[in-house]
Amino acid sequence: MTDRIVVPFAGPGSGTGGLTWGQRQIWDAMVATDTSQSLRAVVPLDGAKTVEDLAGELRFFLSRYPSMRSRLTFDEQGRPAQVVAGSGQAELVVLDVLDADDPARAAEELADRWEATKFDYENEWPMRLAAVRHGGAVTHVVVVLNHLAADAGGVAVMMEDLSARDPAADEQAEPPGGIAPTDLADWQDGPAGRRQSDSALRYWERLLRAAEPERFGPVVPDDGPRFRQLTFRSPALLAAARIVAARTGGGTAPVLLAAYAVALARTTGVHPVLTQTIVSNRFRPGLAAAVHPVSQNGLLQLDVAEVPFDVAVERAARASVLGSKHAYYDPGPWEALKQRVDRERGVVVDIGCVLNDRRLGSEPTPDAVESSPGPNTLVWGEPLPLFNERLMVTVDEAPDAIELLVEVDTHAMTAPMVEAFVLALESVVQDAARVGDDVRATS
Repeated sequence: MTDRIVVPFAGPGSGTGGLTWGQRQIWDAMVATDTSQSLRAVVPLDGAKTVEDLAGELRFFLSRYPSMRSRLTFDEQGRPAQVVAGSGQAELVVLDVLDADDPARAAEELADRWEATKFDYENEWPMRLAAVRHGGAVTHVVVVLNHLAADAGGVAVMMEDLSARDPAADEQAEPPGGIAPTDLADWQDGPAGRRQSDSALRYWERLLRAAEPERFGPVVPDDGPRFRQLTFRSPALLAAARIVAARTGGGTAPVLLAAYAVALARTTGVHPVLTQTIVSNRFRPGLAAAVHPVSQNGLLQLDVAEVPFDVAVERAARASVLGSKHAYYDPGPWEALKQRVDRERGVVVDIGCVLNDRRLGSEPTPDAVESSPGPNTLVWGEPLPLFNERLMVTVDEAPDAIELLVEVDTHAMTAPMVEAFVLALESVVQDAARVGDDVRATS
C-alpha cells in the first residue's frame, strides 16, 4: 500500500533565470540520452527514523536549496530557463510492505522505477523521496534526484548540512553557503564569465587543432547490442593503486588516469591519448558549497608511450591540473568552436572518450590494504537504449575495491576489447606496484 504525505516548504532565493554552464551541459546530455540522468540512492535504516522525521528532512532540503525548488520553463524555441519557487508543497511517498515481503527488494524496485521515469521538468520538484515501512518501522529511504538540481559533490554538501541540522528546530544554525544557480548564471553571462570562458576555449582550440582525429582503430562491430555497459570491480586494483600513490607522492586519482591512458593506448593502438575528464569545479571561489551541478568536461592529452609508469603518473597529474583549469566555459560557444575547428580541418576530431572519477572519499593508506585482496568481478549489464559518447569510464566508491562502470559504443570498441581494456588497466597498476617505477607504461 502506498500513501502520500504533503510537505509544505518555503525558502529564499526565488526568481527566474538562465541555466548555469554546469546545468546546461547536464541538460544537453539529458536530451541526447532521453533520460533525466537521475541520481539515486537506497539507504537502509535502523528503525530509529520515523515518517515524520523524513518529512522534516524533505522540508529541510527543499527549503534550504534553491535548486531543489527549481523547475523549468521553455521559450518558443524550446530553450530552457529555471524558475525558483519561494514556497510550495512536495509529497513524501510512504510505501508499506507486506510482512511476508522483503523491504529491501521493494525499495530497490521503487528506485529502479523512479530512475527510469523522466522528471516532469515543468511541474515536478527535483527530489523524489520515499519511506519504505515494514512491520510498522521505516526500514529504507529511497531518493532520486533530477541531475539538473544536484551533482555528486552537491549531494555531499546536502548530507553534511543534514548532519549539522537541529531536527527539533527543523533548521541549521548557519545559512546555506552555496551561490544560487540563477545568481551564478547571471555572473557567467556577464563580462567576468565571458573572459573565463574565452580563456578556457582558447586552450580547447589548441588541443583540438593539434590532435590526431581518431581515438579508436578500425573494428568489426559486435553482433549484439550497440550500446553496452560493463561493471568491473577490483580489490587488487585499489590495493596496487594505493601502493603506487604512496610511492609517487599523490593520490590514487592520477594513478588511475595514467592507467586509463595506458590501457586505452594498448587496446586501441592510438597514441597519444586525448580524453575528456569530468571536473567538479568546486575548487573555484564560491562553488565549494553549491548543490546544483558545477561539473563540466575538461580536455587533456597524455603521452604515455615507452615511459616508466611513475613518469606516466607524473604526466597525468600535470595534465589533469591543466585540463581542470580550463573546464569552466559556456557550452554554447564551445559547441560553435568544435564545429568550426572540424570544418576548418576538414575532419571531425573524435573526443568521445571520457573518464569520470566521481569518488569523494578521503585517500586511504597502503596500511589499510588486505594482504590478499579478493578476486575481481566483471559483469555485463543490460544494454543501453542510447549513449552520447563512444567510451565513458566512471570510477565509483566501493568497499575495499575500485569499481569501474564502462559504457561503450561497440562500433568503437567491441565487447572483447572492453574486457581487455579493464584487465590491462588493472594489470599495469599491479605491475607498477610489484616491480616499482621500472615498469614501462606501454610495454
